[in-house]
Amino acid sequence: MKLIDHVGPWDAVFLYASSAVMGLCGPVMLGFALFTGAELMVMGVVFTAVFVPVGLGLWAHTVAEREQNRRLDAVGVPATAEVTDLTDVESDGESSGVEVGLRVSGPGLRTFETTWRRTHHPALRVGRRLAAVVDLSGGRFRVDW
Repeated sequence: MKLIDHVGPWDAVFLYASSAVMGLCGPVMLGFALFTGAELMVMGVVFTAVFVPVGLGLWAHTVAEREQNRRLDAVGVPATAEVTDLTDVESDGESSGVEVGLRVSGPGLRTFETTWRRTHHPALRVGRRLAAVVDLSGGRFRVDW
């Protein structure tokens, strides 16, 4: 099963705006350099080469996540995700979040266990039950946190 992040309308606006800014910053610099003679040509080329693909990738990822969320809302089966384990995750020697062990179960659903990486939150504790939605045919689920 694959965990899908919840991307609400405001999250989508932020992600689409971010990807648009990334995709436009390099070409705008290039245009500014061409029309004003400013010394931004090299930076414009670098920003275009780096940020346009990143912006397009972020846009495509957001479209896919929104589609998967719509599918979960349409055909998903309500379930319960019980927190079974909490493990701090470190990167570069600093605590960067927590890996949450989940046991997902529900009516008509074969119980399965998975992990979920997220930022630490004081309300997360072993034994806590969270609402979840599972797409039985698509192999995807979402924890409504």
